[in-house]
Amino acid sequence: MLTQTDLLTKKSEHIQQMFSSVARVYDLLNAILSFNFDKRWRRFAVKVSNATPDAKILDVCTGTGDLAIEYSKVLNSSGKVIGSDFCHEMVRLANDKLRKRNLSGKIKVIDADTLRLPFQDNCFQISAVAFGIRNVSDLKAGITEMTRITAPGGRIVILEFSQPTNPLFKAIYYFYFKRILPFIGKIISRSKYDAYSYLPASVLNFPDRYGLKTILESCGLVNIEIYSRTLGIVTVHVGQKP
Repeated sequence: MLTQTDLLTKKSEHIQQMFSSVARVYDLLNAILSFNFDKRWRRFAVKVSNATPDAKILDVCTGTGDLAIEYSKVLNSSGKVIGSDFCHEMVRLANDKLRKRNLSGKIKVIDADTLRLPFQDNCFQISAVAFGIRNVSDLKAGITEMTRITAPGGRIVILEFSQPTNPLFKAIYYFYFKRILPFIGKIISRSKYDAYSYLPASVLNFPDRYGLKTILESCGLVNIEIYSRTLGIVTVHVGQKP
């Protein structure tokens, strides 16, 4: 019989393979499927982070590095951004993107699992994640690890898909999310893992905005702020490490 650890490992391996299979079209699909709102959402997450110009910032589940790039725009030469992802193909594409934009000197992207981050305690002012925390096999353990590497007084920032609260918009959104999005995603990505059917399922099974707040509190975070954007399609949570 498989143990809980075995099941979490299998889930992690499946997600890793799935994102490797869509990595080459990941940015294109994000833009198409979010109607290009994903860029605005990331900018907003950076804004409410209140990062100081000299901050040291970690972007976990960085994908192709878009949130890390947004953070780099608010830093001076003393600031530093590190992106991490456990999908090597995403890391490769992120570093290619940084080289093309002459950002390799400002941002470093490494292979690392959010459940086992290769950093000492209390070494970042901000630990952030955009659209990745629901893919971590153990949600609370992932947030706990993000908290561990964040310095006291620092912030944990989570930008994630959520469920709209307006009943009419919710019905329209669910139709798009469950029917149209997987169809478009499958055609463009040509992935055997059907990553864009996984997306709506993972969002619907993810804790709601107040459920996630409770988890953040259970990880020891305080002064938690919740920002819903675009009629509740996404939510930003900001918590402080005491």
